[in-house]
Amino acid sequence: MQGSWNPGATCKGETLEQETLCCNSSFTAWLRLLSVRSHHSEHSLSPHSWEYQQSRLEPLECRDLLVQNALFTGDLAMVQKYFTKSAAINLIIETRGDVLRWTSSKRGLWSLSYQQELTTPLHITASRGYTDCLRLLLLRGAAVDFAPGGKTALHEACAAASTDCVRLLLSSGADPEAVSEDGYRPLHLCKSSDSIECVRQLLQHGASVNSQTEEENDTALHVASRHGLAEHVQLLLHHGAELEVKNKEGQTPLNAACAQHHQPQDMDRYYRVCQLLVESGASINTADRDRQHPLHLACKNANAQIAELLLARGANVNVMNYGGNTALHNILQVAAYKLEHRPELVVRALLNHGAVRIWPGSLLKVLRYCHTCPRVIEVLVNSYTHVRVSEDWVEAVPVEVVQKYPCFYQSLFSLGHRPRSLQHLARCTLRILLEGRLLLVLSQLHLPSALHQFLLLGFEDVLY
Repeated sequence: MQGSWNPGATCKGETLEQETLCCNSSFTAWLRLLSVRSHHSEHSLSPHSWEYQQSRLEPLECRDLLVQNALFTGDLAMVQKYFTKSAAINLIIETRGDVLRWTSSKRGLWSLSYQQELTTPLHITASRGYTDCLRLLLLRGAAVDFAPGGKTALHEACAAASTDCVRLLLSSGADPEAVSEDGYRPLHLCKSSDSIECVRQLLQHGASVNSQTEEENDTALHVASRHGLAEHVQLLLHHGAELEVKNKEGQTPLNAACAQHHQPQDMDRYYRVCQLLVESGASINTADRDRQHPLHLACKNANAQIAELLLARGANVNVMNYGGNTALHNILQVAAYKLEHRPELVVRALLNHGAVRIWPGSLLKVLRYCHTCPRVIEVLVNSYTHVRVSEDWVEAVPVEVVQKYPCFYQSLFSLGHRPRSLQHLARCTLRILLEGRLLLVLSQLHLPSALHQFLLLGFEDVLY
């Protein structure tokens, strides 16, 4: 039979207001005082917890905010004072998480409330990087793999990228392959750049580099690739991570990296990840369940560096996905709201690698959607010997956009009354003649830089 733990330094006898003032206000907002209840071995994830259960020292549930405050602030002196007994070491504390969940009351009424999560002193100190407190708890008999809330302290330390805590837990016998309630191993929770040493420690202590999550079937390489962690990818590959493992969505790590939405400032990171995967032998034409190839996915994210990497390695520029879209369709669909990614660079790369041009009759539709990115329109129009520009084209572009790019749009609209320049027609003739071999041939010719760029549809912000 259990009882709530009273270490002696409590707020008993004080009013609720006084009790609250005894504790740090940042904790009282989300910690709740609980009645005592049993927590049995179904919360355990490993044999270490069975050893704890066999000790006959049932875990108590903490009701004392001063104790909780000591843990959450990493107050070593107070932790040393309170945690002297084996039963107290494995206290269970209930916290309120950040996620709202629907819960049902006894009367059958449903309401939104914050999810309640079970944790222990070991979990709290590990997740917050309080190494000294963690060491004290372990020395005094804390169950290293106890998991009342579905995760071990090692899971928490990895998620928080607390390298010293990860090292300490592993040296104390923590299971590097413990599976959380959600089906994750500690390696799968190393999702930040700061967690690289955590990954190294886990691998050195026997974590399986190719283990998969139970729901998504992601490997650690999927996780690292999806988060743009080049250093993690390099380390995992060095330890034998498999390149062609597919997750539940049919994605390889390369697909996962290409599919992940990222900001312009992160484009270099994701390019480096894809470069490492491709140079290690990743297939560039593996499709996922929707028949999306890495090139399709890179174009959806408007990452020109990755698109050019894949194209240079032989990616099929005209392959269609399940919806019938090519890579060129994908980039044109997102160009208007990815202006900072410079989508025009992707469109130009695709056309220079032999992408089938869109039907000329669809150019007006593209103009309606992409007028805020005039360079996309420029490179498309320059891939034809001539286009039929009508009054509909003028009406398709808002006045404020024309005023922002007057030279370009005036030159575009004037094409309805005059032919293209002889220089442009010569460019189109040469491009048609070298179709499929354009880049290969140009690399062997010693052309002036300006002419080279002109043939490759360099931007001039005006049409001739």
